[in-house]
Amino acid sequence: MMKFLLMVFFMIPLCFKMYMYWMVQFMMMMMMVMFMNLTLNIMNFSNLSYMLGCDMISYGLILLSICISGLMIMASENLYKKSFYEGFFLLNVIMLLIMLYLTFSVMNLFMFYLFFEGSLIPTLMLIIGWGYQPERIQAGMYLLFYTLFVSLPLLMGIFFIYKKLGSMTMYFMKFYDYNMLLLYISMIMAFLVKMPMYFTHLWLPKAHVEAPISGSMILAAIMLKLGGYGLLRVLIILQKINLKMGFIWIVISLIGGLYISLKCFCQVDMKSLIAYSSVAHMSLVIGGIMTMNYWGFMGAYVLMIGHGLCSSGMFCLSNISYERLGSRSLFLNKGMMNFMPSMSMWWFLFMSSNMAAPPSLNLMGEISLINSLVSWSWVSMIMLMMISFFSAGYSLYLYSYTQHGKYNLGIYSFYGGVSREYLMLMLHWLPLNILILSVDYSMIWF
Repeated sequence: MMKFLLMVFFMIPLCFKMYMYWMVQFMMMMMMVMFMNLTLNIMNFSNLSYMLGCDMISYGLILLSICISGLMIMASENLYKKSFYEGFFLLNVIMLLIMLYLTFSVMNLFMFYLFFEGSLIPTLMLIIGWGYQPERIQAGMYLLFYTLFVSLPLLMGIFFIYKKLGSMTMYFMKFYDYNMLLLYISMIMAFLVKMPMYFTHLWLPKAHVEAPISGSMILAAIMLKLGGYGLLRVLIILQKINLKMGFIWIVISLIGGLYISLKCFCQVDMKSLIAYSSVAHMSLVIGGIMTMNYWGFMGAYVLMIGHGLCSSGMFCLSNISYERLGSRSLFLNKGMMNFMPSMSMWWFLFMSSNMAAPPSLNLMGEISLINSLVSWSWVSMIMLMMISFFSAGYSLYLYSYTQHGKYNLGIYSFYGGVSREYLMLMLHWLPLNILILSVDYSMIWF
């Protein structure tokens, strides 16, 4: 695992060389292909090096991180064209990738905490440095304080576990099971805020709306998954207490998922709508993980990967419209099918994946999560039906509102789309729909 880390480190000097923007992106894509060819032991940690290791959960999320980092550079061509501190931007993306890579691959719980919190800083820099509106500073503060407020209890919890166990290695934790309420709450809240769970989700739509396209992509694709990853790792030592307390989180996330789905219909900003739909999807993931059964864990993992690709692709689409019209308002982005018919097809493909149509990974994940939640209690079926129905509803609402209707006469003619944009969308959509062929790997790692 160290070899990939060094590869990313050695990309840093490239940031400050002239005309190396696309080189960094190429190196990331090359690294992704190399990482795909890694030999993997499905049952245990493999590719061990000092403190780093990789099992099935880490593998999928690291691969997603490298892929999205490359695509972030690809999506931000405007910075390069306008020479808007593109060197620092590349450095920021690389530092973020290093943090995420380490978060997913370290096996020590304290190190995990360190990089989990460390990944906040480059994200904050992205939002404040390259965001669009003056409110970005407020959005950055929301992001920072929501996350930091609950991270100190997590640190205390980790130290308490170290005092009891004498070790912080995640692999040894499966032999222990703590039945302590305070420890449970302190360990779990940081991840629930990061997911984000309903009630602690306020920072997410703000951060998304103010972030540049690269910030939105990494937030939607990876930052939300850090919470899910943390839960999958930590719940192993909190099984007894979670069986007693888990219902609270499931109820909050199911009711919250329904509320947020309805909230999506009130949005007039494209980015805001996609951000709220992320919260609705993540509420299903929280529900699945908290049921503590096999289907739930599998479904949460698959949906996290699927949602990472799908949500990131949808942000790319909204940004493509934004670059043409200078606005993300649904009132102005109408009748785009007249201007960009090919892009309209991509809108359709991503919206269908967002509403979990086959053959997307989202479908596989949602089927597993619905199985797990219905086996936990059949009453949850009512909420799940509503969430699934509204998820199709707001996806169609966004698609039909932006693509159909009478276009705004205030817009001048513009170019339809360039190969870079189509390639970028293809690289989001293909894995999202092709990976379902090898979904057996995602389903047997436990």
